[in-house]
Amino acid sequence: MFYQLLKHVLLGPLLRLMFRPRVEGLEHVPEEGAAIVAGNHLSFADHFLMPAILRRRITFLAKAEYFTGPGLRGRLTAAFFRSAGQIPVDRSGREAGQAAIREGLGVLGKGELLGIYPEGTRSHDGRLYKGKVGVAAMALRAGVPVIPCAMIGTFEAQPPGQKFPSPRRIRIRFGEPLDFSRHAGLADEKAVLRAVTDEIMTAVLALSGQEYVDRYAAEVKAEEDQRRKESRRAGVRRGN
Repeated sequence: MFYQLLKHVLLGPLLRLMFRPRVEGLEHVPEEGAAIVAGNHLSFADHFLMPAILRRRITFLAKAEYFTGPGLRGRLTAAFFRSAGQIPVDRSGREAGQAAIREGLGVLGKGELLGIYPEGTRSHDGRLYKGKVGVAAMALRAGVPVIPCAMIGTFEAQPPGQKFPSPRRIRIRFGEPLDFSRHAGLADEKAVLRAVTDEIMTAVLALSGQEYVDRYAAEVKAEEDQRRKESRRAGVRRGN
């Protein structure tokens, strides 16, 4: 109920007014039945823009931090995400990844749309990063198609560190569904999972036109953060 209120009354109209989204390939999203929508992730606003333009309800796997923030703001954020039907995902280890897969399979088992960002986190620099194999595991175990999706312009509308998005026109592109039925029964094969994930990311890349980095985004960001810390420490030492 609250999901529909957000989509049609509270948030959806505002988002369409702010971003005037140009949507391409919406016909590739099935009108019924289970499917995965796998997209790039450039902005916090992505969580709300895609549900606003889809005809069907879509459930995202959202990072657990959105549900555990401190204070009144944290409680309000958690309540918002739960009311919107989003599922918290702990990203702190392999076991956590398996729990996320189980949650996703539960959504697909009900014949619903599941939204996934295979990169596992927002891009910190606008580039597209290597996808994690959880999306492939879910697609193969559930036997469902994967619809690649590209958000274009949301990084510029709300880059990292900017609390509120700036109004600007964005594009949302959906590609043709990817069928992985040829890999049925191979959901535990690491090489197959890697190949399927790479195929999904290649399709997303073709839609988005981003620069691709064949590394995990979290690793690259951690390295850059460490270099900045070391640079600041070196600056402090020189100042002394």
